[in-house]
Amino acid sequence: MASKRIARLNEQLKREIAGLVRSDVRDPRVGLVSVTAVQVATDLGSARVFVRVLGGDQERAESLEGLEAAAPFLRRALGQILHIRRIPELRFQEDRSMEQARRIEQILSEVLPVKEGEDGGGTPGDGAPGGGGEGGE
Repeated sequence: MASKRIARLNEQLKREIAGLVRSDVRDPRVGLVSVTAVQVATDLGSARVFVRVLGGDQERAESLEGLEAAAPFLRRALGQILHIRRIPELRFQEDRSMEQARRIEQILSEVLPVKEGEDGGGTPGDGAPGGGGEGGE
């Protein structure tokens, strides 16, 4: 039962934080940021907010610094919006899942090269292009 509550709270926090970052955070360091996930601790004491930041390494670092600086503001705003007893302390982390997925795909493509004839270019045994139904119509 508590896990369903935490999951609902994670999604609600994700929506609210994304909206607040988009509309109310005025820190110039915070660039184009999208909130990808929120993980709240079971005691509601803290929440890890996973974000994807567009830009190079320097822009990402500056955006994370800006988000950390805006965390108390965001927590107060969440306290006004949400009707829960305790608003968790927000900790921002960069979401690296896309980079990890790309790296796994790269490793798999190196380990499992595509063999000739297995490139998915058609169904096996279909013979001529066009399905063989040419002529006789």
